[in-house]
Amino acid sequence: MLGDGFDFGAWMPNYPSTMRRPPPESKGGMTFADILETLPDVSTSCQMLLILWLLSRESLGYYPEEHFTEEGPKKVIDAFQKHLAKISQEIEERNRRLPLPYNYLNPPEVENSISI
Repeated sequence: MLGDGFDFGAWMPNYPSTMRRPPPESKGGMTFADILETLPDVSTSCQMLLILWLLSRESLGYYPEEHFTEEGPKKVIDAFQKHLAKISQEIEERNRRLPLPYNYLNPPEVENSISI
């Protein structure tokens, strides 16, 4: 998932997982009722939200399974996590001064690959 996958897709009209009717072929010909009939039902939308949420949970530098048990790789991972924590602190300090914080590059918000 991209970093904004859940933020963007959580509002279902941005990211409909299915469409119950074909998309319009021309502008201006659809009513609000047509749009509602085209978008997925509540159950399908909830399933998509769950999938988006699950695919965006494990952040960069977090390794739930300990594949590296030797001292060398563990030191590298520890140094990487400390570096990410420093970057995160700098971003959070900068965001405090912003009217709208920008979190997409804050390490806790960046997924480890595709997080599956």
